[in-house]
Amino acid sequence: MTVLGHPRSWSCQCLPVLILLLGTGHGPGVEGVTRYKAGDPVILYVNKVGPYHNPQETYHYYQLPVCCPEKIRHKSLSLGEVLDGDRMAESLYEIRFRENVEKKILCHMQLSSAQVEQLRQAIEELYYFEFVVDDLPIRGFVGYMEESGFLPHSHKIGLWTHLDFHLEFHGDRIIFANVSVRDVKPHSLDGLRSDEILGLTHTYSVRWSETSVEHRSDRRRGDDGGFFPRTLEIHWLSIINSMVLVFLLVGFVAVILMRVLRNDLARYNLDEETTSGSSSDDFDQGDNGWKIIHTDVFRFPPYRGLLCAVLGVGAQFLALGTGIIVMALLGMFNVHRHGAINSAAILLYALTCCISGYVSSHFYRQIGGERWVWNIILTTSLFSVPFFLTWSVVNSVHWANGSTQALPATTILLLLTVWLLVGFPLTVIGGIFGKNNASPFDAPCRTKNIAREIPPQPWYKSTLIHMTVGGFLPFSAISVELYYIFATVWGREQYTLYGILFFVFAILLSVGACISIALTYFQLSGEDYRWWWRSVLSVGSTGLFIFLYSVFYYARRSNMSGAVQTVEFFGYSLLTGYVFFLMLGTISFFSSLKFIRYIYVNLKMD
Repeated sequence: MTVLGHPRSWSCQCLPVLILLLGTGHGPGVEGVTRYKAGDPVILYVNKVGPYHNPQETYHYYQLPVCCPEKIRHKSLSLGEVLDGDRMAESLYEIRFRENVEKKILCHMQLSSAQVEQLRQAIEELYYFEFVVDDLPIRGFVGYMEESGFLPHSHKIGLWTHLDFHLEFHGDRIIFANVSVRDVKPHSLDGLRSDEILGLTHTYSVRWSETSVEHRSDRRRGDDGGFFPRTLEIHWLSIINSMVLVFLLVGFVAVILMRVLRNDLARYNLDEETTSGSSSDDFDQGDNGWKIIHTDVFRFPPYRGLLCAVLGVGAQFLALGTGIIVMALLGMFNVHRHGAINSAAILLYALTCCISGYVSSHFYRQIGGERWVWNIILTTSLFSVPFFLTWSVVNSVHWANGSTQALPATTILLLLTVWLLVGFPLTVIGGIFGKNNASPFDAPCRTKNIAREIPPQPWYKSTLIHMTVGGFLPFSAISVELYYIFATVWGREQYTLYGILFFVFAILLSVGACISIALTYFQLSGEDYRWWWRSVLSVGSTGLFIFLYSVFYYARRSNMSGAVQTVEFFGYSLLTGYVFFLMLGTISFFSSLKFIRYIYVNLKMD
């Protein structure tokens, strides 16, 4: 249940123009360069509040009935910080470098019964707050809740009206910041009448201490008090499980399948020599298996424009995913902040649009497509339209509930401008180059005008069974790793094991390619030449398994709840499954195409 109403008028009238950069920007926790002299003012920014178990449901701190200045002044933010839901504003806390403060009054407040109820609901939903001091985030809970006993049952709600700030410095720089309520007694919000006005006095203390640590990154993990889990431990069991699966699968394809192919090629080529004097019709009647469909296997599929668009966008996301992981491995942005990765992903998506245009248009012209303009429009819309529709619903829910995750108008205009001025033009340019550089489709076999009749197929060679097998095996290779990724994206953990992530990503692509080749061979052996779309669907169905896992994670592995978090989780989980369908479908198709060309090139035919 959302306890915060619509944003106040300040969010529309007083929000300053954000400095929105397409670079990675700096988020809280990034090593700063600010240097202070004794007595210099240190600005403390209030940022956001939200339910602890709903990471994507955040609101501005001043939407709660708390001490607030008469005129709210916001801090200019980078694009990554805005996408991460940050909305920093100056606070009433007066902090000076190396000057201790003992129980200084922040403000006096008179709260109505409605405001008290708003605070009670926020505390019951475990609302936490986030402040920022010199780019260092400090977090704490809004209040205290105690619920114990069945008979008699007790339910106590208390508000923290005093905060102890602990800051460490080295020389002229701030190294560490934290907030504590360890020795503070909460102010009870229980037993108030509906017409009673609650008087509160908010106070705070500041304690400075010198540390021998020279840089923020040198501090030991967990020194921030462990409010959020910092990093994930290396999960060797997941890595070993994936490696064993990949080695077994690659061994299956390389040994068993190649041995079967060798026997097939030897038999078919021997039959070719012994029946060289026979007519081609007699040759077809005496043969069976994948050789007999050599005149149909390269027959172009229906909906070729849509197929090429899928391949183009899938190739783009393969490049995008690889680029993000490589950038993280090279340390090109601060991997401890989601905002930095979001900014890099937006920039890379815009720049890699040329790949989708080139691959789609190039293959579309190769297989005889004529409406290349329509193909470009379809390619640029295949992901952007579903993403825009999903984002519109999610952003509208955030906006209706006053969440800071709702993007400001300036950010929306910037992102739209990036797509219109960079993404879409690069798609068109890539499409033009792809069309002009396309050569005729290189098919080792001639295709007859009349399609061959496909014999009835057993149930285990149906599209549904192939999708089940082809989707489950790649999913099983990354299923353990998925938990850690979900815990990072939808939880509080910090993922820094990008070397392992790159390894798992390579495993996923390898397993998808091997499964695609095996399933395509079984399909062709049954004299079914409709492999084009089947190869995309068989391994692309991994995206469906990933979405089903997201449903399981939401229900069994998380404590998320509420309309805001639920809409965002399932909306973006659907998009994630769709992206994996495009990526793995593309890998599957081109692996099958290369395999089919290989076996028919090595087949002796008239």
